[in-house]
Amino acid sequence: MTGKKAARQKKAAPRNLKQARLITRQVTEFDPNGVEVTHHRTVDTLGLMLRSGAITPAMHAAGRDFQAAFTIACLDSMPRVNLTPMARSPSPAHDVCHRSDRQLAARERVARAIDALGGHGAPAGSCVWHVVGMQTSVREWALRQGWCGRPVRQESAQGILVAALGVLVKHYGIRDAGERKGV
Repeated sequence: MTGKKAARQKKAAPRNLKQARLITRQVTEFDPNGVEVTHHRTVDTLGLMLRSGAITPAMHAAGRDFQAAFTIACLDSMPRVNLTPMARSPSPAHDVCHRSDRQLAARERVARAIDALGGHGAPAGSCVWHVVGMQTSVREWALRQGWCGRPVRQESAQGILVAALGVLVKHYGIRDAGERKGV
């Protein structure tokens, strides 16, 4: 029975290059009761770029380091709002008094990395913040955010991301094979 289920499970692979650029992919599988279920999965931009050869393993490692610090710093979550009429204080997760030392250190790492990329207003800083940190697609960043709010071409946006990842490699001290210096 498990062999049949495995045979019935199918993963949606991109049929052409245009489909591979979608923000999400559909994965259809069967649950334990045999009911077909479709999940939507986010595309891993850094992973796709590594597999295509657009970035080096060191650039991939630098992007993952930034992504991890961004997540630990809770910069990827929306602030929670307490809707009760009596509550007037901010959510503990976003209140400075309730942040852990680990979150504060991660925020400092993210801030230093963005500064190394020229700040939020620079194309590299904005691209890394949105594409690597917030995990939007390169295409979505190019069309919606771009540089200083102006849309940029997708090819230019990908070039900006590649250059920014190169700067992060140097900033984090990562060697060409994706290893950290001194490790």
